[in-house]
Amino acid sequence: MSARPRSAFTLFQLLVALALLALAFALFLPAVAKMRAAAARMQSTNNLKQIGIAALSYHDANGALPPGCDANHFSAAAYLLPYVEQGNLFNTIDFKKSVDDDANATARKIVVKTFLSPLDPVKTVKDDYGPTNYLFNAGSKPGLADNDGVFYQDSKTKLQGITDGTSNTLLAAETLKGDGGTKAEDVRRQYVLLKKDALKGIKDDAGVQDFKDDKNSAGDRCASWMDGRFLQGTFNTRLKLNDERPDVSCGGLGGASSMRSLQDGVNAGLCDGSVRFVTNGISIETWRAASTRSGGEILGSDW
Repeated sequence: MSARPRSAFTLFQLLVALALLALAFALFLPAVAKMRAAAARMQSTNNLKQIGIAALSYHDANGALPPGCDANHFSAAAYLLPYVEQGNLFNTIDFKKSVDDDANATARKIVVKTFLSPLDPVKTVKDDYGPTNYLFNAGSKPGLADNDGVFYQDSKTKLQGITDGTSNTLLAAETLKGDGGTKAEDVRRQYVLLKKDALKGIKDDAGVQDFKDDKNSAGDRCASWMDGRFLQGTFNTRLKLNDERPDVSCGGLGGASSMRSLQDGVNAGLCDGSVRFVTNGISIETWRAASTRSGGEILGSDW
């Protein structure tokens, strides 16, 4: 009895099958990337919601929101730890000593997942520092002291004092961390660090020439969630979203900042605990108006 011949792919059929598989894979990859990006945006939104709820809970317990930066440079985030399920970490911090003191070194290096955005591929900024992607709104003025926002130097803002409306006032917003580099290569990662005295009379384009000349460059933005100083725990609305000009810090006392992202805008948390996506197209006037607690401005249609 003769054996039946086995059927097999011809070379042409094999090549067609491989081509179809490659096409299907190519079509599938963008869909996976979109799903991952959507999940990352959702996680960042959820983080800001947790921070907003924590701030409101702190207010209920203490009668005011925490300071944006206290006398020892601790951030609002540090004070909110018990309200984001980090009470044990909070108890290890000595708030009577400086944020930079060796007594706080162990707490300083702890990474708190709630303070990190999955939209930022940079994971850390400095060794032994737990970074953050969420800065608290100091207001529209350059300096942290006596600003017109919600979280400024030694602030104790009450919700009743936010007369512009809690749903119209920024609480916090996401940004990109520095990459630790000291060469001025990307305004999204490096900024210009000036001396404290430069804050007086500072202009919004103060760091433009320095950045071009690669002078006074720093890459430690958002290096520590524990630190409330400017560009570490607090921001202002002097620059538009994803501005082409560099951020400027005057010794941590203030300066000019932009919220940075790899998207076409940023997630922003409001003082009522809600979160919204603010596009790069928002005008600087509206962005600044949204940062004041009692400026009496009417937000533009781009809000």
